[in-house]
Amino acid sequence: MEHDIIVLGSGPAGLAAAVAARGRDKSVLVIGNRWEDSPLARAERVDNYLGMPGRTGAQMLREFSQHAQAMGVETVTGRAIALMVYNGFYVTVGSQVYDGRALILAPGVVRQAKYPGEEEYLGRGVSYCATCDGMLYRSKPVVVVGRSPDAPLEANYLSSLGCQVTYVSSNQPKGLQEGIPFVKAGKLAVRGQGTVTALEADGVELPCAGVFILRQAVAPTDLLPQLETEEGFIKVDRHMATNVEGVFAAGDCTGGPLQVAKAVGEGHVAALSACEYLDQQEQQ
Repeated sequence: MEHDIIVLGSGPAGLAAAVAARGRDKSVLVIGNRWEDSPLARAERVDNYLGMPGRTGAQMLREFSQHAQAMGVETVTGRAIALMVYNGFYVTVGSQVYDGRALILAPGVVRQAKYPGEEEYLGRGVSYCATCDGMLYRSKPVVVVGRSPDAPLEANYLSSLGCQVTYVSSNQPKGLQEGIPFVKAGKLAVRGQGTVTALEADGVELPCAGVFILRQAVAPTDLLPQLETEEGFIKVDRHMATNVEGVFAAGDCTGGPLQVAKAVGEGHVAALSACEYLDQQEQQ
């Protein structure tokens, strides 16, 4: 089912964008984590949001989420692992693909640093999407780097395809299929010669043809490499438009101050700009 607008991110910016877009009678799908998993949910007290002083972060997020739900915003809990731009936007979450005519990026700040060699070998053996790229590695050795709760399931899926899977994580995985080797390691680096040849785990090389790095969130620039950034943040204009047509951004991903009020305001502007963009498309 096509949506008018897909919003990546279920925090204040994403939910504010969704509510504003619904106010313009656009269909909206929000893709993101549970609000309970947001860093804001752990804030003991927020005193600088106009009209709502003294609330905890969890209380604010609960009210934001209830507002969006009451407005008819659709939600999908999960991690966007791939994005294709072709006559709209196609976002992969697990094994499902969702399509929309405009896209609003509101993922917050992805705080997990890249491993040495990860960026260099992205698309040449490094992947963030088992569903997308798993078939390329049938009968080949691959390593899954588990940094998200659903990573063991992704490893199981790769094994079912016939990949020779090794699972690497700093913690014992839950739900990993029996027979898949587990390596406990924290210091990782991707090695290769033109393409990936191994993952180095705490100084030990694990030979492989592919490395699947599965985090809880994928940086927007990894999903959409053509995005312009400035000092590590997505570059936007006053309408919250990015350099990619039909793509808007809001909240912490556009830079400081990293405040709820700023995120909500930018989300509202991004939604109005996305609605205007869609209206102009319909007139052409």
